[in-house]
Amino acid sequence: SIIRTVTAVQRADVLLVVIDAVEGVTEQDAKIAGIAHERGKGIIIVVNKWDAIEKTDKTIYEYTNKIKMTLSFIPYAEFIFISAATGQRINKLYEIIDMVRENQTLRIATGVLNEFMTAVALQQPPSDKGKRLKLYYITQVSVKPPTFVIFVNDKELMHFSYTRYLENRIRDAFGFRGTSHKFLVRERKGEEQ
Repeated sequence: SIIRTVTAVQRADVLLVVIDAVEGVTEQDAKIAGIAHERGKGIIIVVNKWDAIEKTDKTIYEYTNKIKMTLSFIPYAEFIFISAATGQRINKLYEIIDMVRENQTLRIATGVLNEFMTAVALQQPPSDKGKRLKLYYITQVSVKPPTFVIFVNDKELMHFSYTRYLENRIRDAFGFRGTSHKFLVRERKGEEQ
């Protein structure tokens, strides 16, 4: 079944990780979500059997947070709470699938990305032993998943946390709901370091 799952994930653009609302996130659910994340797929967490859960005005919020903690490696995933038995929110699911698929193929013009990066770089990039990271240029090189190349003075200075910061700012500015990003860091040759 693992081989069939990996094959299905490879063929898909958007993956629906269906979670039983009563059971919660299983180890198998987490594995499938991990495979989808590694392959750069759009991800929607579909919580089924929502009609079987006793609810208060905070239930969706609490349930969503619990899943986000368990699947913390996919903070970009979209959520929907459905009931296959009653048909609750099934039509909304198709809208979310279309939206995530659009975000998988969203392209941002290089000029717009570089204007964005100039504004974001006002938050001073990190330094190490007196050397400061300089961001020169960013461009989107592909889709499915959206992949960005960032040219810097020294890629050793590009810490994971700053890459995550840039990813979050790109999400804030352009959306990309439900889809992962890939960042490639390159050194620009011939520049003063």
